[in-house]
Amino acid sequence: MASRKTEKYELILEAALKVIAENGFHGSQISKIAKEAGVADGTIYLYFKKKEDILISLFQERLGDLITSFHESVKESSTAEEALRKVCEIHYSELENNVNLAYVTQIELRQSSLELRVAIGHVVKPYIQLIEHILEKGIQEKLFRADLDIKLTRLLIFGALDEVVTSWLISGRKYSLTAQVEKTVEFFLKGLK
Repeated sequence: MASRKTEKYELILEAALKVIAENGFHGSQISKIAKEAGVADGTIYLYFKKKEDILISLFQERLGDLITSFHESVKESSTAEEALRKVCEIHYSELENNVNLAYVTQIELRQSSLELRVAIGHVVKPYIQLIEHILEKGIQEKLFRADLDIKLTRLLIFGALDEVVTSWLISGRKYSLTAQVEKTVEFFLKGLK
């Protein structure tokens, strides 16, 4: 029984991701999400109180998976430089490979209410903290400048990655996002050393 419940929950999240990416959050009615998931409208309410809860769950689940990937790859990295490269690779490749997730995270988040953005900010916080950890490691390894303002630098790195993905989407995905990894890492390292 629990696996069927989990299966429906996942179906609803995947359907919501597709519907919201195609129609925007405000243009995505529960009925559209239910139809895409192949469930009755009422079934959605067994899992979520309101549409905003679906969006928050999407961020929690999908970004949570992404953050897990970041942590695993960073653990395997021998240096802070390698860890930073892995973060860039995963960030770009995962969003390039899941365009619906890219649209929802990059476009819809910016159009959401303050309450939603705050809730989603809690989901993104571990990613920001991971970048901070990489910066601290780089300073300890004497690979990065000791005078870095870590709190500001972590936001600059996250913001740069975020903006590259947004620009890629706005351009109509006319180029490879993953092809931008080397230039991104090179830019970051020049500022960090």
